[in-house]
Amino acid sequence: MNIIALDLGFIEIYWYSIFILVGMLLGLFYVYRETRRLGIESDDTSEILFSLLIWGIIGARIYYVIFSLDYYLIHPIEIFEVWKGGLAIHGGMMAGLLYLSRYSHKHNYNLWKVTDILIPALLLGQIVGRWGNFFNGEAYGPVTTAKALSFLPSFIRNGMLIGGLYRTPLFLYESILNLIALITILIIRKRPLMRNGYITSFYLIYYGGVRLIIEPLRIDSLYLGKLRVAILTSIIMIISGLVLFSKSKKGRRLENLYNGDAEYEEEEYIETDV
Repeated sequence: MNIIALDLGFIEIYWYSIFILVGMLLGLFYVYRETRRLGIESDDTSEILFSLLIWGIIGARIYYVIFSLDYYLIHPIEIFEVWKGGLAIHGGMMAGLLYLSRYSHKHNYNLWKVTDILIPALLLGQIVGRWGNFFNGEAYGPVTTAKALSFLPSFIRNGMLIGGLYRTPLFLYESILNLIALITILIIRKRPLMRNGYITSFYLIYYGGVRLIIEPLRIDSLYLGKLRVAILTSIIMIISGLVLFSKSKKGRRLENLYNGDAEYEEEEYIETDV
């Protein structure tokens, strides 16, 4: 499969870059719509999103490079060639959370309300971004057969023929599971009893569980010694999600609601801060 979508001579545009960009744009569109629904100032949204994208990309790249250090010590110039692939979602999440923690503290915002707004955008990026992995020949699993993949469209089946062997399309399974998570969140987010942190905790537990299932099957995992790093990170995500859910559940109900337009009287609960 050709990983280059367009060769202009002076520059090559990779399919990976296109899918990452499309995922980002869809995420930005969602966040702007959601913040308008919640009555949040667009200037605040723009400032957060611009910085978050920068820090997310930097964090995702640093994470990937650290756990692929043997390769990048030999090819150091490729550290900066992010358009070719090599962005680890866990690294982007860590860097993004650090930035949001600092920003929320500085501006007296509710951190978990901010992350609740951003989680669906993150999922959109993951859903679309996994298709970038497909064109890059990444995020696949054990050897399988053409017959086992017969239920898939031919272009996916052909794309899973890697090194002369058919591979399990883990990228596709994760993309679908993330889509299920996104649909679930979009259904429950407007429920009147949704509290700040519920969406974030659901994502941490759900996606942590997804990666715990998928990661042991991946051929191209990142390792720390003999340990798959994503498995350790996923366990931490699940524990963090459970702790956050417990903490959010104990908060004061009217001061801890995610929705700014739930079915309560406006003067009873709407917060001036994010």
